[in-house]
Order: sequence, then structure tokens, then C-alpha cells
Amino acid sequence: MLPVHVFDTRLLPPADRFGLWLDVVESSAPALISSAHADRFDAHARAVGLGGLRLTDFTYPSLTMVRTPKLIRRADPEMYQLSLTRVGVGAVSQQRRESLVHAAEFTLLDNSRPFEVRHEAPPGQLLNAITVNIPHAALPLSPARVTKLLAGSISGSTGMGGLLAQFLRRIARHPEQFTAADAGRLSAVAIDLIAAMLAQRIDAEDTLPEDVRQHALRLRIESFIDRHLGDPELTPSIIAGAHHISLRTLHRVFEGGEATVAGLIRRRRLERCRRDLADPLLAGQAVRVIAGRWGFTGKAHFSRAFRAAYGHSPQAYRDQVGATSA
Repeated sequence: MLPVHVFDTRLLPPADRFGLWLDVVESSAPALISSAHADRFDAHARAVGLGGLRLTDFTYPSLTMVRTPKLIRRADPEMYQLSLTRVGVGAVSQQRRESLVHAAEFTLLDNSRPFEVRHEAPPGQLLNAITVNIPHAALPLSPARVTKLLAGSISGSTGMGGLLAQFLRRIARHPEQFTAADAGRLSAVAIDLIAAMLAQRIDAEDTLPEDVRQHALRLRIESFIDRHLGDPELTPSIIAGAHHISLRTLHRVFEGGEATVAGLIRRRRLERCRRDLADPLLAGQAVRVIAGRWGFTGKAHFSRAFRAAYGHSPQAYRDQVGATSA
């Protein structure tokens, strides 16, 4: 499993909870923190190690955080902090730029520069945000270009931001689905997605290294495929057109991978069908209905493809899984 560290202030007496939170923040980038809920600071977080990156899912009450020049001189980790707000609103200020950051929006801060953040939770709720700490040297964009994005708001619902948000939410929610050996690869994916999102925001995609651009494009295409698996008309030509690239370029993006574009579509459709066939809640649905939901239009073709992939017919697989779980 990925290295995970969990802390929960609610395990301590109310008087000690805010102090624990301050200790946690102090360990990464010291800041002056104040909160109207300091007398009973109910907060919890889960930090996931991704090689050179750290992803943390924070839940906490309203607060204000100020990073001053004095504190920077005391400890400068030389890191950017990218945050995805999930619940609540943030008012951020850095480099003479101020923004309101709402749910499903990212903001980027530089821990090597002074900033101020005010987080407000909705009435009766706690704030929630996913943050990623990124070493300056790991981001393949010029610092001057990145500075233009500090304390701004970036959509986490569309474009590369939407893809990045989906990726971070999955890791934060299910770190147990990955092994420690996956940390380096996940870190590389995260860096490429973050760089692509920021570059897209400042129209600097051409400045990214070629491998970063290719990797980000492939991830975007794979996400598009997952969203349209149920469309029987999903073909490499449709995918290429949707991404404004030639069919030749599309195939080149997948060169050296485990499967061609068509092979990836077929494999993921079969994976979804196998998952649904094994789901006891869908036991009453006909095999052809499940196949049709995931883009297979012919029963015979689906049966042949399923048998070739898994060694059993769809019905035999369903019966086998049912007998095993009975």
C-alpha cells in the first residue's frame, strides 16, 4: 500500500486539538494560523506519499493562515502548494493577486513567498480540500510563468483541471488500491497533469517537454474513452477528431503501450462488462443488456471477445461467480 499517515484532532481533548493542527502545519511550511474554533478544533487529514510529492486530504473548520517573510526565512521547503477546494470558499492573496476559490476549483501558492489564506466553511459544515506539495524543481515550467498563476483560481471541472481533480480524488479516497511500488509512477502522472493544467492556463503548452505533453495527451484521451465506452460509435477516428489531432498522431501516442487505441477500447469495455456480470445487484439483467450498456452491439461478437479475454462465456463466468459467492 502507498505510505499513508492519518491524524485526527478529535482523538484528543478539545483543549489540545488546535495545537496538534499547528504542529502538523509547522512540519511543512510554518504559518500564523487563527480560528474562531480554536477552543474545539475538530479536524482530520490523511496524507499519502507519492515519491517526491505529498497529497493530503484535509477536513477542518474555518481559519485564517498567513505565511510571513520571517517564517519563510526560518523554514523554506521550496515547494508549491496546489489545493483543490471541495467544500467551502477560500480567499487567497499572494504576489498582489487576490482571488476567491470555490468548490471544484484549484489554487496555486508558492510557500517561498508570503501569502494569506482565509477559509470559510458553509454553516454547520467543515471545509474539505485536497492539497499537493510540489518541489519547485519538479515542475517543468519556468518559475516566471508559474508566478503568473499564483493565488488565482483554476477550474477543476473542465479540461486538464477536471482530469487532474479526478485523479487526485481517486488517490485520496482509495490509496489502498495502489502499492508502494506505484508511488513513483503516480508521482510522474501527477506532475504531468499539473504541468499540463498550468500550461494550458497560461497558453504555454508548447513550452512543456515533449514527453510531458504526450503523456498528458494520452491521459486525456484515456479519460475520454472511459466516459464514452457506452457509445457503440466510439472509434479511433472519433477520438482523434474530438482531440483535434490526426489519426496518425493518435496511434503514435499509443505506440509502445500495452494496447492500440482500438484494443484499449475493447479491453475497458470487457472489464466493465465483467464487473457488471459479477455484481449480484445486476443478476436480473440479461447479458445482452450489460453488453449493450458498454458499447457491444452484437451478442455473438461480445461472447467471442469475452471468451478470448477470460476463458469463459459471459454466462458461464456469471454462473461461476454466483456459485463461488453462494
